[in-house]
Amino acid sequence: QVQLVESGGGLVHPGDSLRLSCAASGRAFNIYTIAWFRQAPGKEREFVAFRDWNGGVNNYADSVKGRFFISTNNAKNTTYLQMNSLKPEDTAVYYCGARAFSSSYDSQDYRIWGEGTQVTVSS
Repeated sequence: QVQLVESGGGLVHPGDSLRLSCAASGRAFNIYTIAWFRQAPGKEREFVAFRDWNGGVNNYADSVKGRFFISTNNAKNTTYLQMNSLKPEDTAVYYCGARAFSSSYDSQDYRIWGEGTQVTVSS
């Protein structure tokens, strides 16, 4: 089983960019889909993006499509979320989750999570 640690969050202005990192430790990194979710205060955790474990196909929520991009450095066991043109509504705690041998848009299908990293977009 892998363990996940997110980093890279912060306070930025609308229109700025941030890159989040999700570093995985443990075994068999390449059998896991790594997904990004976010949770704003008072709201449920929502899907942002995932990179499928088998073939590396990327999927994005409509709200971030064209602005956010997910990538992976397999040598470092790290998945990144490049976030461009940030908006105030992107403010949330961002979590990465891992799911073995399959992908899902539903946070309840993921059992392995990091602690999260706060992203605040404000003028």
